[in-house]
Amino acid sequence: MDKLARYAAKEEHTVVGLMSGTSADGIDAALARISGSGDSIEARLVAFRTTPYDPAVRKRILALFSPDAPAVEICRMNFAIGRLFGEAALDLIHRCSLHLQSVDLIASHGQTVCHLPPGGPLDDLGGGSTLQIGEPAVIADMTGVTVVADFRPQDLAAGGQGAPLIPYADYALFRHPRKTRAIQNIGGIANVTLLPAGGGIDDIIAFDTGPGNMIIDALVTALTKGEKTFDEDGALSALGRVDDSLLSWLMSHDYISRRPPKSTGREEFGAEFVGRLFAKAEADDIAAEDLLATAAAFTAASIAKSYKDFVLLEHDIDEVILGGGGSYNATLRRMLQERLPGMPIFLHEDLGISGDAKEALAFAILGNETMLGRPSNVPRATGARRAVILGKIVPAQPQSSEKRNQT
Repeated sequence: MDKLARYAAKEEHTVVGLMSGTSADGIDAALARISGSGDSIEARLVAFRTTPYDPAVRKRILALFSPDAPAVEICRMNFAIGRLFGEAALDLIHRCSLHLQSVDLIASHGQTVCHLPPGGPLDDLGGGSTLQIGEPAVIADMTGVTVVADFRPQDLAAGGQGAPLIPYADYALFRHPRKTRAIQNIGGIANVTLLPAGGGIDDIIAFDTGPGNMIIDALVTALTKGEKTFDEDGALSALGRVDDSLLSWLMSHDYISRRPPKSTGREEFGAEFVGRLFAKAEADDIAAEDLLATAAAFTAASIAKSYKDFVLLEHDIDEVILGGGGSYNATLRRMLQERLPGMPIFLHEDLGISGDAKEALAFAILGNETMLGRPSNVPRATGARRAVILGKIVPAQPQSSEKRNQT
């Protein structure tokens, strides 16, 4: 019986999901027990841990986001990040007192360093492209566990954006027979999954709404000269006042009015954009705290406008459920609630799911579907021509008895 058949024969699987987001803060590792598939899937989070990147490593990762990043450095970092992902998986497995042989799968999203959706401003050759580093062969060799990785390219090959991919997991975790829910993630980029009450996979609406924490983080890092890298609890942006003129300028970005399916990243809201924002703020004599408040308002306003333009025309929303690092920013939550009056806003934790762990758990779910031969993109969300099986499978590598006994 081959590996795929053996995997499918088990009723429950132990899966480690690995993820590093567009903020490139560190590696999220989630260990889950997963049973079933498709509409019958059940996923239970067992343990979660974040391993922050060493500041020097993070600096090298952020440098890869530049269009001029040398291929030799991308090559080096692909394997270096693979080793760090492998260490994060081993650390979590060890902390759970599990033997490596009891882990059925590692599903690794890797670290995105470039994502160019079709039709975007940098897609000059057409068809789109994407690159996630963190070599899965290294992870498989270190752990002796089969790895599924590189989830985005197959959707791109089928004509999609390669994003968002989380909606399938949102459907598995949050669908409700009577409530229409907007699952709003606020990571480096913000994205929404709209789950109509009682609906199926084909009813999902999902897309990137625009920037999440990316601009705020960059501003905080620059203004504090690296002493802080994010606005903890929104304390800094709470000190300022929103500059309406600057906010209007930000909201005029063409991505905000672009119709779904759509996805975005640092290519549109990264260092180059932040540089232009700094220049405008300086020219308009906008104080630092007002600049931060306006950047937070941009995230909230772009989310609210996305709902108005692309969701509320078709569906009423019963609940908004926030996840990602931005969900812990009290100033950002307040600004979002002000722009969504009368719409209840909850955190993932209110529904018993860690907001920090959700995306790593989501890739564990996607990896499980890959091993079972099931498609897990959502064509309506990504724009793909058809549903496709995501990811590439790297078989487990035989381990010596000495290495097996280390965990």
